[in-house]
Amino acid sequence: MPDIELAPTMVVHKRVLKLMGNRFEISVVSADKQWAEDRIDLAIAEIQRIERLLTTFSDDSQTNQINAKAGIKPVRVDREVLELIARSIRISVLTQGAFDITYGSIDKSLWNFDLNMKALPDAATAAASVRLINYKNVILDADNSTVFLKEKGMRIGFGGIGKGYAADMAKSVLKRSGVESGIVNAAGDLVTWGTQPNGKPWTIAIADPDQEATPFSTLNISNMAIATSGNYAKYVIIDGRRYSHTIDPKTGLPVSGIKSVSIICPSAELADALATPVTVMGARVGLNLVDQLDNVACVIITDDNKLYTSKNINIK
Repeated sequence: MPDIELAPTMVVHKRVLKLMGNRFEISVVSADKQWAEDRIDLAIAEIQRIERLLTTFSDDSQTNQINAKAGIKPVRVDREVLELIARSIRISVLTQGAFDITYGSIDKSLWNFDLNMKALPDAATAAASVRLINYKNVILDADNSTVFLKEKGMRIGFGGIGKGYAADMAKSVLKRSGVESGIVNAAGDLVTWGTQPNGKPWTIAIADPDQEATPFSTLNISNMAIATSGNYAKYVIIDGRRYSHTIDPKTGLPVSGIKSVSIICPSAELADALATPVTVMGARVGLNLVDQLDNVACVIITDDNKLYTSKNINIK
């Protein structure tokens, strides 16, 4: 009898590591372990490249070069940095300032979010701390590829969009190198494409904010991205009320009322960038915004455990 060659078994090859100060998990579906590992190396190199551009922990990053020259002169940057800032400003306009990359100028000394924090700062102190937050003072010159922050002391940071951008870029690198199915998970901001080894769609569990290990729902998210912003990981309770580590850039005060916001859409960058401002805007206004956007869905859990969803999503 002739030998029957069995098709190689497709499996998920995973690697977990710390990148951009966060836990990244990169998953590639392949029958060949070494091939998958080589592809994962390419994705990691891409994320590290983006980290070098965007980090605020290195003086020579383009972000810190922009910040160092705030109020002094424009700084020439790579085209991709300019375009990421331009997209960030569009999100600021869309969310009426609830998303703002100039949040980097907030006075960190007000917010330690540790157990010693027993009271909110007074409104005047909080308002003073956000005086320099204003996306309208970011001046872009596309012809010369420069960025200028109009006021001294202004600082930009990509904490609200950078992980999602890195996840999308890593996915692009993986797809270009022949990976037909995979997941890039950037600390909960994740993007998927293709299918599981068994041919079924990728599914995501949306965590119950009160019991992180317990999902309350699962969604099929093949070829989609999802990002969740929640106050269940980092918060303080003052006078019996839970305050998120998310600060409203207009008031300087932490937001309350929402436990978690999950945004589902085709791009991890957009999902990442929308999750926080929807938290700031609150359930009613946030859902109203999402319902006006194409290919964007949203799941919100409020502090009183009510579940709200955008019109285009069906949760069991």
